[in-house]
Amino acid sequence: MAGEGNDTETQNATALGLENGSSKGVQSRTFEGITTEEELLNGISHETEVKRLPGKAKAGMLELYYNYRDAVIKSGVENAVETAVKIIATVLDRIIFQFEEPYTFPSYHKRILEPYDYYRFGQNYIRPLVDLRNSYMGNIAIFDQIENQLKQGHNVFLFSNHQSEADPAVMALLLEFSHTYLAENMTFIAGDRVVFDPFCKPFSMGRNFLCVHSKKHINDVPELAETKKKANAQTLKEMAGLLARGGQFIWIAPSGGRDRPDPETDEISPAQFDAAAVENTRRMLSQMPVPGHMYPLALLCHDIMPPPRQVEKELGERRIIGYHGVAMAVGPELRFDELTAGTTSEEARDRFSQSVWELVNEQYCLLNRAIHGGEGLKASSQSTQLSQPWFEGQHVSR
Repeated sequence: MAGEGNDTETQNATALGLENGSSKGVQSRTFEGITTEEELLNGISHETEVKRLPGKAKAGMLELYYNYRDAVIKSGVENAVETAVKIIATVLDRIIFQFEEPYTFPSYHKRILEPYDYYRFGQNYIRPLVDLRNSYMGNIAIFDQIENQLKQGHNVFLFSNHQSEADPAVMALLLEFSHTYLAENMTFIAGDRVVFDPFCKPFSMGRNFLCVHSKKHINDVPELAETKKKANAQTLKEMAGLLARGGQFIWIAPSGGRDRPDPETDEISPAQFDAAAVENTRRMLSQMPVPGHMYPLALLCHDIMPPPRQVEKELGERRIIGYHGVAMAVGPELRFDELTAGTTSEEARDRFSQSVWELVNEQYCLLNRAIHGGEGLKASSQSTQLSQPWFEGQHVSR
């Protein structure tokens, strides 16, 4: 970006850069070419009347549009309603496409860039929601280290907390300014919702995903539990094959779900990690013929798209959308032997998982002070240096 004084103008331009996600080569859809709110709302009503959309989907589309529009207006961007209409029109076309021709995710899904660029589609959607003036990256030099390891053919895992459906887009957006390679090559271990919910699927199609069924939802439909377990086994097989080849950059949220507010304090903090998930990942990485590395990652972006207060079994959750600053910070490489020193072999698994969670939580608290505490860059510590590489001169992409 040109500099702090011009960030609003730059965001205006990128928010409207829909040509990068154009539908060239894809059948025209109802919302293509729509430019006004009236046309958008009439289009939603028409699709419901001709029964291409169920009534519940209509309500979800209307809520999505109004919430998105209000968030973009809050950003202060010029022509906010026009921006929201153009972006949501592309989203609604992609959602309707999922009702007409549902995409089935394989165990390992590679992002779809043609004939429709779903990656750019997702990035165009998230940009107007992120207040870059109040967003931060932590320890950007460690991302340099990670990129060098990947380009040497090593594997890298990020153990992270999970805040919202928008996590992949937020992480990619923050990385795009300094580490485009990382932004475009990250693979996410994803659960049921992002591969089944028609409102999520278009965004998921633009990411690299290893699809799993979370422990929290594997028994939601008892008669499907065994099928889900078999699918998970296939995903593990796919993952092992990828890791054996090397050069894999994989994000995993060992909590198995999104962070939610404490019912008493209403504060949000990283959910506890599942020790078995951490250990299984560590063991798989260590058994590969190429070097592997593990890092803790703290992510703060819940105000962009907060999850429901309680875990929901049904798809089609309400989607609250906001304009806000976001942040993420990566910590130094995790050393299993160092973090489990003085423990027995039986204790080591739990100690390592707890230590990783504590490191993520420590960084999360720092990010929280930077954004919600108003400290900004001054929240930096000896172990976590915050920066804003989207402002000119702070960091040069490698």
